[in-house]
Amino acid sequence: MLELSDGRVFSVKPDGTDKKTIVSGCRFPDGVAVDVEAGHIYWTNMGSPPVNDGSIERVDMDGSNRTTIVPSGGTYTPKQLHLEATGRKLYWGDREGMRVMRCDLDGSNVETLVQTGQGDNDRRDQTRWCVGIAVDPGGGHLYWTQKGPSDAGLGKILRAGMDLPAGESAADRSDIEVLLQGLPEPIDLQLDLTERTLYWTDRGDPPRGNSVNRTPVDPPNGQREPEILWTHLMEGIGIALDLDDSRMFVTDMAGTIYAADLDGSNRREILIAQGNLTGIAHAVIPTEEP
Repeated sequence: MLELSDGRVFSVKPDGTDKKTIVSGCRFPDGVAVDVEAGHIYWTNMGSPPVNDGSIERVDMDGSNRTTIVPSGGTYTPKQLHLEATGRKLYWGDREGMRVMRCDLDGSNVETLVQTGQGDNDRRDQTRWCVGIAVDPGGGHLYWTQKGPSDAGLGKILRAGMDLPAGESAADRSDIEVLLQGLPEPIDLQLDLTERTLYWTDRGDPPRGNSVNRTPVDPPNGQREPEILWTHLMEGIGIALDLDDSRMFVTDMAGTIYAADLDGSNRREILIAQGNLTGIAHAVIPTEEP
């Protein structure tokens, strides 16, 4: 998981023990993804938004071989990061860049898939800011959040095809669907592809914000309504699903790491006062045989 103010990538076991700092000196890290197969951890650095100096880095599991794969300015303000293991791609939301982007795992072939605005005037409109990201390779869709201004009730969750429709551009593609709108301030996304359920954090104000939510991806009546699983987070940001054990992990800006069942029950604090926590990822790391 990531700690924003001190710029750290660190790991803990699911019960909160064995805390280890993997990398320090990151420039406002926000999104994290783990590639167990290749033995890599990836994260986004938001940088300083006025400067347009966001980047993406990679490191080995033990913290060695730190490498910048998307250089400073290759993305504006990268937020949540998703590793799509089938296609071997990284996807992310670019907040002030007003984009949804992807690249190969070595940082090559950077693409803009969705462009919600251009230039400084558009950039001031926070309804255009893309933050959370999730991908359904089987269904051929990517999902993202546009958070809107703080607590404004203008947040949206949208989806589109993973690839641009033929002859269309990222700024004018015709296949974008608005799945939910009028949300307080949706941030990070996760998909349970088996149950076809979308989960997200919302850092807006109560009663609907500071919450963890879910909704069916394909409701039978076509109507989606957020199901609030729990509230009283302190600006919830990161969310990771552990589907093998039917649980989730959530972080908030007050520095708490939570665990809960997928329906929000059995909620407990794993660690508290860990700084300003942003992204979180869950991974099962095979242990070597003695």
